[in-house]
Amino acid sequence: MKALLIIAHGSRRHQSNDEVTNIAKQIRTCEEHDFDIVESAFLELAETLIPTGIERCIKSGAKEIIVVPYFLNSGTHVTKDIPEIISAQKSLYPDINITLTRHLGASPVMLDLILQTASDTVIN
Repeated sequence: MKALLIIAHGSRRHQSNDEVTNIAKQIRTCEEHDFDIVESAFLELAETLIPTGIERCIKSGAKEIIVVPYFLNSGTHVTKDIPEIISAQKSLYPDINITLTRHLGASPVMLDLILQTASDTVIN
């Protein structure tokens, strides 16, 4: 089974964390993907930390986990902290294929998203 784990920073503001959790829920109900499992987790300040998110995916039957950092910039969390956590999890679960993707801000569709958002704002 293949899992998608969306990871975000985490916030003391519960509504911010709920936004990420809701994105995972929306993806879960969407039929246009090839993931059997969709979860969310946080680096800090919120429940369901990254190791717990990975554990949930594995307990749900995942043999492959794609980890997507829900971050716009390549700061220390993206370049150091998250890769270290993922590396430690790979050591704990050597039979599970855990892949860390680039952060969302590095995606080529980000330019289109920014322009579309700006256009939507001007229209509305």
